[in-house]
Amino acid sequence: QVQLEESGGGLVQAGGSLRLSCAASGTTFSIRAISAMGWYRQAPGKQRELIGSVSNYGDITTADSVKGRFTISKDDVKNTVDLQMNSLKPEDIAVYYCFADDYHGRYWGQGTQVTVSS
Repeated sequence: QVQLEESGGGLVQAGGSLRLSCAASGTTFSIRAISAMGWYRQAPGKQRELIGSVSNYGDITTADSVKGRFTISKDDVKNTVDLQMNSLKPEDIAVYYCFADDYHGRYWGQGTQVTVSS
């Protein structure tokens, strides 16, 4: 079992930046079994959208909708995956969810709200 805890959401003005962090915890075996971590978001009334992911090999994918503004990174020592969000827009308003995949399936964080004021 893997537990995920997100932090860093909040309110920011349009054009501003936020950094989200997701920390994975569990047994050493469960942490080492993680094959990928990343972020989704869900805006009000919309389906959950994949923002991007990073594999345990360091391969990073980023959605076209945020490419150039959002950057995903991971820290293998801290077992974290971060989402740096720059040039935020009102359309980025959503609950942002961290996920982690292993051979059992997918684990989810509880979500963190990001609000952008225009």
